[in-house]
Amino acid sequence: MGLLAGLHRLARRTPPSRERFIDLLRAIAIVAVVLGHWLVTVVGYDDGQIVGRSALPDLRWAYPITWLVQVMPIFFLVGGYANAASLTSHYRKGQHSGEWLVHRGARLVYPTTALVLTLAAGAGVAHVWQPDPSRVRLVVWFAAIPLWFLSVYLIVVTLTPLMWRLHCRYGAAVPLVLIGLVAAGDLTRLFGDENWGNGSFLFGWLAIHQIGFFWRDGRLPTSRRTLWMLLAGGLAVLLLLTVPGPYAVSMINVPGERLHNMSPPSLALFALFTVQLAVALLARGPAERWLRRPRPWTAVVAVNTIILTVFLWHITAAILLTAALHAIGILPTQPAGSAAWFAWRVPWLVMLTAVLAVLVAVFGPIEARATRRPRHRGRWLPTALADWLARPAPRLTLAVACLAAVAFGLLDNSLLPRTQPAPLGIPTIALVAYIIGAALLYALRCAPAEPPPSDTTDEAQPAADPSRRRE
Repeated sequence: MGLLAGLHRLARRTPPSRERFIDLLRAIAIVAVVLGHWLVTVVGYDDGQIVGRSALPDLRWAYPITWLVQVMPIFFLVGGYANAASLTSHYRKGQHSGEWLVHRGARLVYPTTALVLTLAAGAGVAHVWQPDPSRVRLVVWFAAIPLWFLSVYLIVVTLTPLMWRLHCRYGAAVPLVLIGLVAAGDLTRLFGDENWGNGSFLFGWLAIHQIGFFWRDGRLPTSRRTLWMLLAGGLAVLLLLTVPGPYAVSMINVPGERLHNMSPPSLALFALFTVQLAVALLARGPAERWLRRPRPWTAVVAVNTIILTVFLWHITAAILLTAALHAIGILPTQPAGSAAWFAWRVPWLVMLTAVLAVLVAVFGPIEARATRRPRHRGRWLPTALADWLARPAPRLTLAVACLAAVAFGLLDNSLLPRTQPAPLGIPTIALVAYIIGAALLYALRCAPAEPPPSDTTDEAQPAADPSRRRE
């Protein structure tokens, strides 16, 4: 009852100016990712060892369905809107970019640290019973699948103050240049070295994140006729690029397929994003009216309070359930696409939801605490150090360095081959970089920033924000 009452209080305190549809889109995007991963999972045995993989290579007929469930572009779009709203609010209060990065980064890093440290500790304990370190690494690799995406999002968040300034100065030229770089990367992947296209991992998601700035400004089209034309045009381009064109039909990477669309983002993914954006804008008005009702809005608030925890731990839930079913000898191993495999999807989802609910109950409070700002300086911080950390220049520099170290640790772990042994299941350098970055970020958060001067200029000047419409 206490939890439910707290959610109702949170829902009632929502400012009237808040665009609630953004929160709904975030919840839909993450829940779709979780369900998508769970539904396409195939579990079996290879020489007595449990193995897991995606069912997509066996379900070619399902490739067009990935156009409906590939929602990562929506998440970055929503992130762009939310980050722009939060950043400009900071600026109008006279606060600086470094302060924003510290608190925005903490909301992502604190829940992630719980997963990273749990995986490292679990791998250390597993070495006692599992003599093959490559098997331990494989389990950690699977559980850490969500972290590759988070590493890219952390980089995008770190660049947000810079990208916002570029947005204010150059407007639509910024995403157009970024999309042009994605197109150049696609050409190199088609006709040259694939590695030259890796820049699209950053350029592609930055471009979509940048479109979120335009939504926040109120500068996206609102005419339904224009939106229907945008939808039709995006769908036509998508069909041309994938059916007769060089891009894969699937919007989720499938081994052995031609030019992938997701990793890194391709022009075909941008065509899909155009369709998704048009659909979202068409649904915006009715959805906003629906979300003014207490019950649906309270449900959206509830999901968003633990949304990152759900995303981070959903693969771990699958691993734990698989291990438990294997231990009691009832792990189903039906061929992908068979009638038995499809029938197993329902109880599989029910059991996974139950396991994930337990994990969320344990680790969800960490995400909730990450949104609360400390009111006082940490007692363990020396006064002189806390005063130095509170100054804008060192705070910005260290915040960027912390988030870069965390992102490097996550990315380095993702790039290490899935069966290459590591002492704690995670590369040592990656783990050390992550821990140092997370610890320094915690120190920055425990050292409250200097209060803004009464005569605020530079980035705190409200005139630098061309879109003071809503938060």
